Amino acid sequence: MIEAASTATRAFGTGDMFQLLRDGRPRTRAELAALTGQARSTVATRIDALMSAGLISPAGEATSTGGRPPATFAFHPAAQVVLGVDLGATHARLAVTDLASTVLAELDAPLAIADGPDAVLGWVAETGQKLVESAGRAPDELASVGVGLPGPVEHATGHPNNPPIMPGWDDADVPGILGARFGVPVLVDNDVNIMALGEHRLAWPDVRDLFFLKVATGIGAGIIADGELRRGAQGAAGDVGHIAVPGEHDVVCRCGNVGCLEAIASAAAIAARLREQGLEANTPADVVSLVRTGEVRASQAVRQAGREIGAVLASAVSMLNPSVIVIGGILAEAGEHLIAGIREVVYQRSLPLATQHLRIVTTRTGAQAGVLGAAAMASDHVLSPAAIDARTASA
Repeated sequence: MIEAASTATRAFGTGDMFQLLRDGRPRTRAELAALTGQARSTVATRIDALMSAGLISPAGEATSTGGRPPATFAFHPAAQVVLGVDLGATHARLAVTDLASTVLAELDAPLAIADGPDAVLGWVAETGQKLVESAGRAPDELASVGVGLPGPVEHATGHPNNPPIMPGWDDADVPGILGARFGVPVLVDNDVNIMALGEHRLAWPDVRDLFFLKVATGIGAGIIADGELRRGAQGAAGDVGHIAVPGEHDVVCRCGNVGCLEAIASAAAIAARLREQGLEANTPADVVSLVRTGEVRASQAVRQAGREIGAVLASAVSMLNPSVIVIGGILAEAGEHLIAGIREVVYQRSLPLATQHLRIVTTRTGAQAGVLGAAAMASDHVLSPAAIDARTASA
């Protein structure tokens, strides 16, 4: 969608026309002229500029209506690649994709975020460069890098902001450090935002309003509204894990408050309660394993966590009115118990109009959501109207 402020300063430029071609559908010069309202000569000039930049390519001929069949043109996503990086507390996922999010090479590896920015980002740079090579692409074909971090990120700067599980990372210049290694723009966001972006682009592209909830060691959300990721003023939108759960809860959260959703219903909180009952539950994966093996106490605990989450999500449904709520994170792998508890309370407490067509589902992209979202964020940056205008001006 082209914003009014953008068109007011740039008019309808080459970058704006390119957005019409990003869906991959071949179009003729005449179609583009009709869609943009531009003269055919202007459209022809812009097509030439996009061809010179390698962003579009000929796509055959359209059906003739009399005379010579007109040529068509389409997005050429293989022109460059981007690197998506999804960093968790104890793991890293990297993927090289083309500009349309087709994965060309990927890697999962154990990595401790607590090792600090120097060690972790050094590894990311070295491993990312090797992954680009393994995809059969030259270093100068890398257009940008997208990174997701497991903590709060000030989106304007890309710097982590007091991340609770990332010692030594506060205000680290992640874009600057990686930008110096890769020589391309680096975009940084928190992990749940990029998971929401990845799920939306790859699984629900036609949905305009989507709410993505990650339930793992912590709890967080990403918000898609009117088809766009909404980060809020400082990038802190979606921090539902620190909303107080309705009712009397005296559990102290790691943020210092009492009764936060994360302290009551996260996978870590469930594991702690199960250990008190004598079960072997040291990690979120242990909780999932206990549920899958039919342990009744674990199943009951996960379902109750779903109800507590549902109590908070009911407020989000009333506020945002999404058409889809996607549940991701490791606890979403525990079968229907979690999502059944969530549905039970959301449908009960939300107004009928808000839930009339609401779907509450588990993630379709699974563990790939974050890295695909990071890659999509990187692609969006280099394919924005302003970026395309700058690129074609110098092509």
